[in-house]
Amino acid sequence: MLKLYGGVRSRASIVQWYLEELGIAYEFVKLDMQAGEHRQPEYLIINPIGKVPAIVDGDFQLWESGAILLYLAEKYGKTTSLEEKAILAQWVLFANATLSPGIFAQASRERELPLLMTALNEIFGRQSFLLGNEFTVADVAVGSVLSYIPIMLKLDLSPYPAVLNYIKQVSERPAFQKTIGARS
Repeated sequence: MLKLYGGVRSRASIVQWYLEELGIAYEFVKLDMQAGEHRQPEYLIINPIGKVPAIVDGDFQLWESGAILLYLAEKYGKTTSLEEKAILAQWVLFANATLSPGIFAQASRERELPLLMTALNEIFGRQSFLLGNEFTVADVAVGSVLSYIPIMLKLDLSPYPAVLNYIKQVSERPAFQKTIGARS
């Protein structure tokens, strides 16, 4: 059985959300980060950087939330073409490398937030999800970052009604409620 390693209030909840969406059986191994369990030799074999999340799927080990999401999409999802896989990777990388720092890095937030939210608002004004009308791993990656705005930052997103609607839509999903929603 696939094992997901994470801690309380860690990015492991994003991976857990996607596992729940896929209906994949998994074991959640909760590491006590305060006690330093993520720095113990047995965990450092799985992730030498000592961060969470990480997965062990049979003999395969992987860390970094974006890489794990893409692996799960490839193994258990419904991706059909190289182009679709590339677009999914684009959005997962965007969530981790552009959207998250643009929102959570206070030094650049004032400049980046309007650019990011305006573009996303236009997309969600045309379609329900990032790739159209079907929920994908891209929505887990981007939706998780966006869903933390009202939970952690309390930023005013009223100029972006389609983004607000999207956040509401993804946060009402049963798998979200069971994972990220249960922690907020």
